[in-house]
Amino acid sequence: MNMSRLLVILLLAALVATFFLFDLDSQLTLDALKQHQADIAGFKADNPWLLAGVFFVFYVLVTALSLPGAAIMTLAAGALFGLWQGFVLVSFASSLGATLAFLVSRFLLRESVQRRFGDKLKAINAGVARDGAFYLFSLRLVPVFPFFLINILMGLTPIKTVTYYWVSQLGMVAGTLVFVNAGTQLAAIDSLSGILSPGLLLSFVLLGIFPFIARALVRLIQRRRVYRNWTRPRHYDRNLIVIGAGAAGLVSSYIAAAVKAKVTLVEAHKMGGDCLNTGCVPSKALIRSAKLAHQIKHADHYGLEAGTPNFSFKAVMARIHDVIRKIEPHDSIERYTNLGVEVLTGYGKLIDPWTVEIALNDGSTQRLTARSIIIAAGARPLVPELPGLDQVGYLTSDTLWDEFAQRDQPPRRLLVLGGGPIGCELAQSFARLGSEVIQAELGDRLMAREDSDVSQLVESVLTKDGVRVLTGHKALRFERRDGRKLMIAEHRGNEVEVEFDDLLLALGRSARLQGYGLEQLGIQTQRTVQTNDYLETLYPNIYAAGDVAGPYQFTHTAAHMAWYATVNALFGHLKRFRVDYSVIPWATFVAPEVARVGLNEQEAEEQGIAVEVTRYGLDDLDRAIADGTDAGFIKVLTVPGKDKILGVTIVGEHAGDLLAEYVLAMKQGLGLNKILGTIHIYPTLAEANKYAAGEWKRAHAPERLLSWVGRYHDWRRGSRGAHAEHPNAKTREEVSR
Repeated sequence: MNMSRLLVILLLAALVATFFLFDLDSQLTLDALKQHQADIAGFKADNPWLLAGVFFVFYVLVTALSLPGAAIMTLAAGALFGLWQGFVLVSFASSLGATLAFLVSRFLLRESVQRRFGDKLKAINAGVARDGAFYLFSLRLVPVFPFFLINILMGLTPIKTVTYYWVSQLGMVAGTLVFVNAGTQLAAIDSLSGILSPGLLLSFVLLGIFPFIARALVRLIQRRRVYRNWTRPRHYDRNLIVIGAGAAGLVSSYIAAAVKAKVTLVEAHKMGGDCLNTGCVPSKALIRSAKLAHQIKHADHYGLEAGTPNFSFKAVMARIHDVIRKIEPHDSIERYTNLGVEVLTGYGKLIDPWTVEIALNDGSTQRLTARSIIIAAGARPLVPELPGLDQVGYLTSDTLWDEFAQRDQPPRRLLVLGGGPIGCELAQSFARLGSEVIQAELGDRLMAREDSDVSQLVESVLTKDGVRVLTGHKALRFERRDGRKLMIAEHRGNEVEVEFDDLLLALGRSARLQGYGLEQLGIQTQRTVQTNDYLETLYPNIYAAGDVAGPYQFTHTAAHMAWYATVNALFGHLKRFRVDYSVIPWATFVAPEVARVGLNEQEAEEQGIAVEVTRYGLDDLDRAIADGTDAGFIKVLTVPGKDKILGVTIVGEHAGDLLAEYVLAMKQGLGLNKILGTIHIYPTLAEANKYAAGEWKRAHAPERLLSWVGRYHDWRRGSRGAHAEHPNAKTREEVSR
């Protein structure tokens, strides 16, 4: 620490010590103000300018040193100087004091904070550099955050001092007026009846509703600022336009039509999006066929004769497309048209905040205006930029269904790149259908978002099914050599070669962000479309929902987000709703399935959350034993010593279905005691949930109380001791003899 900083710290410490040493904090109370009001008024009559000067300097010091009492001094200004003189004094003194506190924070702390946390603060610094004045104005206008804290924290950012001063001066005008006016009314109270004076009541009403008025004012200013370069249409063709007919788009348009809004749904490709056509539906149909093949191969497990499953791979793929066709009517243009949704097939692009230009598939173009727009463009499989990838060719979860539909045999050697849920599901399925599957993962284990015991179990069952799992392998490049396809990967510092016939990329999904006019409108994207808690983008009338917005890329979360986006889009001027991500379940449909909601152990440890872990093994469950599906467990995380559920992981047959009980319990605030007290049918897999709750209850049995209850039962039997019920039992003395 250099000498100048040390001197500033010593000076600040001396001033603060003086403040408390002379007991000045006790004078900054309403009682003290009333007690000395007459004396101060007399001094003011003789020395008006001196009192104003002393008050101004003292206010500046209190604010600059972040001492308690600024709010009382603001009320005192109204009581002593009246509304307008008090307002002028407080307005300039508070702004000057706030700027001094800002400069002290910047001088003492900014350099060390930025040096230590610079990487984590990059986004904040960029935001402040770009819109710091507006952020500060919003904080000043809505007095939710303590002003002294704003002074200190803003000093750590790159906002200019001049900007900080004038924005503070302007932003605190409304709040200062309200508080000073309240002070003028407090000064007029002579008796208890004065409390009910209209002026005082009005002041307190203003104090109460000011944050809401200020928040609405901030939103109005923000809207004007965002839309200042655009001309709003005089009328709108639609209430809502939805771009994308995946899960989020379908639900959004359905809700809009249900509440009689005029809505247009724009889809360029297939209704139902990825889930119906290339994701959830076809993959689960494949998993079912693969599971049956596995059961035939291992029929001896059920007392039957094991055999080799004979099947046509082309027929398996044909069945998958049949399943898609059977579900298609649920998401069809005809159904949504009958529901009242206008469906247009083409590419939608934002022209301005209210206008969408649609390049229809028939070659024509149409422009529509809407009061609100929802972007639900979904996501696509992530394709890495690796040398030689195009040379060897590759498949994704989008393309494999059409490609494999033309083949008579499953792929002979399939390399699955990626160890997440999609990669694990497809690797196991193709291995069960007879392919030689190699699964390569960069990390040290599969399904890295789950706990290590889950990863270990999944890897063991995949290996048992014939998958060659290669963890810790970083793909470097792909080559064609002498008619062979090779992946060159780095493993423990060495290059290794992996030969394959077909390559399936399963590295996750990336949001579809290009081609929708987002860049032209300045809508921020960073892996996904950036939204606030209400799913609004930069423009409050443009929303994003589903995979394109994240943070979860599941069909059920897309539908969940769509409800919030649609209700806010249509009725947000009356009431807005923050999207709720508090209880989000998901499942990976390997065998056994992996399902989770809430925290797991590794997340609790990373976040520093204390948890108690209760575990129940499915090898103890009667129905699982009877079904031959007793591999797996239920793991429940609770608040230590309480039955409040923080998270649940289930590994086992139908884990995704079993999880629903815990999802409901967490959503409704029900604990393990409620689950334990619920009747579950015997024998079912669902009983596992009750037995897991029973494990928790057993660990929290009131031992001391049970000991007393045992003595009570002994007394009820007329016994003097626990051994008296057994007349032939030997006493301790007899045994020792």
